[in-house]
Amino acid sequence: MPMLSRWFRWKTATFMAALAATLALVTGASLTLAYGTTGSAQAATSTSADAATTSSTSSGIAPAMSCSGVAALDLASAVPGVPFEITSATELAASSNTLGNWAACDVKGVIAPQIHFEIKLPESGWQANYLQVGCGGLCGNTNVNSAPASTGCVPLTSGAFAVASSDEGHYQGGGLFSTDPTLRADFGYKSDHELVQAAKAIIEKYYGQAATHSYFDGCSQGGHQALTEAQRYPTDFDGIIAGAPANNFTALNTFSHAWTAQSVYLNGGPATITNADLAALHSAVLKGCGAPADGIIADPLSCTWDPASIQCKAGQTSTADDYCLTADQVTTLRRIYAGPTDEHGKLLYPGYQLRGSELNWAGIITPATATANSGDISFVRETLRYQIFDSPQPALTYKDIKFTAAYYKKVMQPNEGMYDATDPDLTAFKKAGGKLILWHGLGDQHIPAVGTMAYYKAVEKVMGGEAATESFARLFLLPGVAHCGSGQGPDTFDALTAITDWVTEGDAPDSLTTKKVDSSGNTTASRPVYPFPYYAKNTTGGSADDASSYTPVKSTAEAGLALNWLGSFRSGYETVGNWVGGKWIVSKGKV
Repeated sequence: MPMLSRWFRWKTATFMAALAATLALVTGASLTLAYGTTGSAQAATSTSADAATTSSTSSGIAPAMSCSGVAALDLASAVPGVPFEITSATELAASSNTLGNWAACDVKGVIAPQIHFEIKLPESGWQANYLQVGCGGLCGNTNVNSAPASTGCVPLTSGAFAVASSDEGHYQGGGLFSTDPTLRADFGYKSDHELVQAAKAIIEKYYGQAATHSYFDGCSQGGHQALTEAQRYPTDFDGIIAGAPANNFTALNTFSHAWTAQSVYLNGGPATITNADLAALHSAVLKGCGAPADGIIADPLSCTWDPASIQCKAGQTSTADDYCLTADQVTTLRRIYAGPTDEHGKLLYPGYQLRGSELNWAGIITPATATANSGDISFVRETLRYQIFDSPQPALTYKDIKFTAAYYKKVMQPNEGMYDATDPDLTAFKKAGGKLILWHGLGDQHIPAVGTMAYYKAVEKVMGGEAATESFARLFLLPGVAHCGSGQGPDTFDALTAITDWVTEGDAPDSLTTKKVDSSGNTTASRPVYPFPYYAKNTTGGSADDASSYTPVKSTAEAGLALNWLGSFRSGYETVGNWVGGKWIVSKGKV
């Protein structure tokens, strides 16, 4: 649906909210005017007293108290089991707000023991909506200014949402915090659930009424947070956007990253592939995969190009005009495209790099020079040393990872329930009325998109098939797009409007329009993306940069994806750990 009509509906909702509040003030009774359907079990409605004491204007629901008054609130017992304090509340000018041109009460606080959070409360324009945003990497800072899948969302930029985020319980960029069992649990799954409760309590005090709908938007670790919420706390949010989710956290940060590192640094030696190889390699891949002139492979899972096809012949030297691969480089690339496997050929992580992603590898998979370190080495180090074993192992490096079934069991069994969000049984989330949009760039150099496809297929299997799953969850794959954005393909889009339309009106997204935007803010290309397993193909012969040139085509490779994976997406059960006597005591329990 065009953005103009969506904005019209938001303006209509603004008027209706103002009318309801006005009538309530005149009659002393509450009046519910539904903006679409109520989202889920957690959607709160105002009482008559709330409505009677809440001021509202045509620009939205106005605050019921001053921003300075928020700092004096004592809410330590407002949420049972979630003690928290507000540390500051300051006026934020519209010109200083990076989320949009709206003034806010910028609230900061701490949830015990040390989950730092920030909430931006619009001083005008609020439409009783709450948005919680995730963070990246191992977190360690509040990320309230970034809503990764909400670029250009008019309601967000106009102040229709109160927006919050946390540091997930620590302020360190590395993994050292995980040596503390409480901080480990806060990062693994608890912090977001506690934040949404604290934030809603603050919102209700500030506006004199509760938020009506709640949403979550995150990418990478934020995508992990999003799926953790859907799986463990299915009534926290009405709508969830999970981008490039690091939901299979343990296997990703050990086996996947270590595999690419050991592949690039064969036998512990210098890198066989460096950043200097990537342009020529990418060109060879595009040719081998039959990519169109725009250089974007729309369905990379279907391409099985073999690096050996450009292996240097006897006596041949690779040049810029005649690029070829050494035998070691062929080995490296075959391993990267195949993914980490054990001694029996089973995947140790349900994913691998897709062909066409090569330009995005620089600095992550490949180093600047043969003797420099890649990003993968750093990712593995923090998890391996501080996050997966009972006690710190500060001497371990990526070279110590063993790709065997026994080592997989040693690493995975104690930690899946702590760090991973892989449960495909979303029955409770669906029953509560929740809606889920998953998205992933097909050129992702950090988290292979295949893993998200595999998870979505597991959800389909548990939830009763494609149609039953599409009724509440959809996956969108973005060709050429790198990790959480950038890359070669159109990477700017607005999923927040899509999820709010789905929650409030039952308007499920049949497509999302993605755009490539230059440094001046001009759109240089646009392309639709369709729900998995469909992709956009130029069937009209029109411009490759025009979204109207494309129509949906089913990917047989995506639809038929089946992985020989040593792990499994469990249905309804998680490993539950208790820290006893300096070690994790593991059991199985229903989530």
